[in-house]
Amino acid sequence: MPLSVPPDSTLGPLTPAHPQRMFRRWWKRLPPARQDRVATLAPLLSVLLFLAAIITAFWYLRNEEHERELESVKRDTEIAQQQIRLRLIENQEQLVRMAREVATRAIDQDEFLGQAVSFARERPEVVSLAWIGADQTVRQRHLSPNHPGELLRLAEPPPPPDFVGPLVPTPTALQAGGEPAWAFAAARDLRQPVYSRPFEGTGALMVFQVHVPLIDRSAFAGTLVAEYAVESLLRYFVPPEVTRRHAISLIDGTDRVLASSVSREPGSDGQRNSFVQEVALAPSGNGLVVRGEGWRTSIGLIGNTLFWMVAALSALTVWMLLGTWRHMHRRSQMQTALISETNFRRAMENSMLTGMRAMDIEGRISYVNPAFCAMTGFAENELIGRRPPFPYWPPDRTEENTRLLQQELQGRSPAGGVEIRIMRKEGSMFDARMYVSPLIDARGHQSGWMTSMTNITEAKRIRDQLSASHERFTTVLEGLEAAVSVLSVAQGDLLFANRSYRLWFGADSQGHTLLAGSVENLSVLREADESVDSFGGLPVREITEAAGDAREVFIEPMQKWFDVRARYVQWTDGRLAQMLIATDITSRRHAEEQAAHQAEKAQVTSRLVTMGEMASSVAHELNQPLTAITNYCNGMVSRVKNDAIEKPDLIAALEKTARQAQRAGQIIHRIRAFVKRSEPQRQPARARDIVEEAVELAGIEVRRRNVHIRTYVAQRLPELRVDPILIEQVLLNLLKNAAEAIDNAQLPPSRRHIELRVVPRYAQDEGGVIEFSVTDNGPGVKDEAMARLYEAFFSTKVDGLGIGLSLCRSIIESHRGRIRAENLYNGTIVSGCRFAFTLPVESPSTVTEATIEAATETAPAVPASSLTENA
Repeated sequence: MPLSVPPDSTLGPLTPAHPQRMFRRWWKRLPPARQDRVATLAPLLSVLLFLAAIITAFWYLRNEEHERELESVKRDTEIAQQQIRLRLIENQEQLVRMAREVATRAIDQDEFLGQAVSFARERPEVVSLAWIGADQTVRQRHLSPNHPGELLRLAEPPPPPDFVGPLVPTPTALQAGGEPAWAFAAARDLRQPVYSRPFEGTGALMVFQVHVPLIDRSAFAGTLVAEYAVESLLRYFVPPEVTRRHAISLIDGTDRVLASSVSREPGSDGQRNSFVQEVALAPSGNGLVVRGEGWRTSIGLIGNTLFWMVAALSALTVWMLLGTWRHMHRRSQMQTALISETNFRRAMENSMLTGMRAMDIEGRISYVNPAFCAMTGFAENELIGRRPPFPYWPPDRTEENTRLLQQELQGRSPAGGVEIRIMRKEGSMFDARMYVSPLIDARGHQSGWMTSMTNITEAKRIRDQLSASHERFTTVLEGLEAAVSVLSVAQGDLLFANRSYRLWFGADSQGHTLLAGSVENLSVLREADESVDSFGGLPVREITEAAGDAREVFIEPMQKWFDVRARYVQWTDGRLAQMLIATDITSRRHAEEQAAHQAEKAQVTSRLVTMGEMASSVAHELNQPLTAITNYCNGMVSRVKNDAIEKPDLIAALEKTARQAQRAGQIIHRIRAFVKRSEPQRQPARARDIVEEAVELAGIEVRRRNVHIRTYVAQRLPELRVDPILIEQVLLNLLKNAAEAIDNAQLPPSRRHIELRVVPRYAQDEGGVIEFSVTDNGPGVKDEAMARLYEAFFSTKVDGLGIGLSLCRSIIESHRGRIRAENLYNGTIVSGCRFAFTLPVESPSTVTEATIEAATETAPAVPASSLTENA
């Protein structure tokens, strides 16, 4: 914004009043005759000056056009050279990789041929690709179908190993195919890719070769040779928009045109070639040069321009003559407008809220605006003309402010401004930021310094609060025992890491990647072109508001388990980032493993305790078949001694003895299978078989307590995938508890029975399941005990351990099932208790409503009297 200052200031007035008065005085001093002569010659002088300006402008525009065309040719030539160069470098990298595989014998000749076919198919500029041995024999070769008939030339032998001097082919070698031989020898001696000079192949096709050496354990094993067609490089890799603007050619070291984007030679149609730009084609270094050519496009422009310029000058002359008499009137209007503009700018300066202060070169205040006076409390006359120290400087900061003022006067004030303390006239303080810039007058000379001042007391208070808040937040994060890290999704940079992360994983992003694992495959996203914003279309708001992902990760190098919670956040600069919070749960995992191990031991212990309680019943059960076997044997012995037994009777007695022995063996086998310690083994199992085994085991204890078991198993039940022994243990525990409840309650014979039912069921929350239920007619479970049934070491029995139902619940939940208990009521009186648990079938869709209907139709619910009894 231009600044107007008082006329008595050292800056001087900014209005053109002085030149106008001087012109008027000079005009009045002229004689009338000279005034008329000047008035007559003025239009003519104006026309001549304008004509000179037009000619100068035309000459300048012509030079500008020439420079633009030359720059355009240069730019297009460099673009063409860069496109071809990038293609050659890319191909060379692929050839070096293939050469490394060939040299290390990672691929054989057939695999090399397959790679060569793929390499040539994707690169139309490649004529052929060959594998040449150290003895210059062709091991394998592929000719591109884009250039049929072109063969490799290696007729010229390489220079001897003891040859010293530059590897320059002789003209004879060049004519006889010596360029390939020279490139072969150079690659052998230099041990790096070498490009040959262009030479003419079959069919007058200009080609050149690149020889990539094969190094096997520091020994030269041959070369990998790719042959390029010069014309194909120009055709496929120079952008069409470049060839449409200018002629692009590839020439050799002798200035011979090998390929060109135009069919005619420059200048053949009579036009003069004015612009030529040549650039060497790297990385080949084989004498190939990219040449760009352009022509002038405005040859006949001068005559037309002069004609229209004369016409324009004639019209301008008339306009100038007509404008002379209006000149004085317009000058008066301009003076009035200038005064209005000056007043408007001064009003703007006076209404600004930013304090403005102007100083001369010596540091004396020459101007202040009303806002500056309002901020400091000093009047304008109290500040104008004052030298440092200024009255608004605090007394205790005079030395510091003097140093800052010297920096301002020396032009070393920072571009971002400086913060200072300002003292108002009444003695109060406030913080301000001051920006200093040089003050340039109308002649372009620096006449002082302009300073703008803004009150930043409130902004600084907010900034200090934000800084303190950030410090507290950082302190909390640094004090966490969990590792917190934030990673940029696009760049893969680690944006933040707290102390725990740095202690465990260091300061790089490798630890974040290990923790993230398969949460997001970020490496695939980052392989995209970095110049393209591959995340521009992602809904950042929806991603950052989505729920976090929680999982447990094992870091093998550290032998630690971490609970990792991941979510996406939008970083302060708008980038999409991933935040991880990793908590060390190694000790918890170890405790869980130990608890699982103890639970497994508790299952076996429970089975042993159960069998210990059933020991007397088992002994009584085994005593019956053993007594029968003894009686049969004694009877047969006595009858045999007395010859009082016939053969059929003997056979029948022996068969009865065998059945009793088999019965005793089955009892012992079931008990051994039940108490045997083994790992849980999921296997296909039928519900009917599990029920039969459990009822057989429980039958000993149940018969001892004079309780009957009634079982009902639905037909067509789907197969389960469970550990049968564990499910038998659950059923045995429930049957045993029911029998004890009935026996302890001393119920009459009519109520001393247990009902075991197995039916399919379908629920919305569980899907298809099979339900096992054990119902008794006992006294039920008290309400206060119902809530603690599955608590470890809680028991309602005096001699109970309190682990039976807890283990039952653990077993059922490990099979993804549910267990529940409920009292049965006859009105308001408890008439029994029902324990039920569900097990999912092999496939959730196996048991459906249709399956349940089929099962109930085939085997409808049977009354208690018709249920199978085991007494």
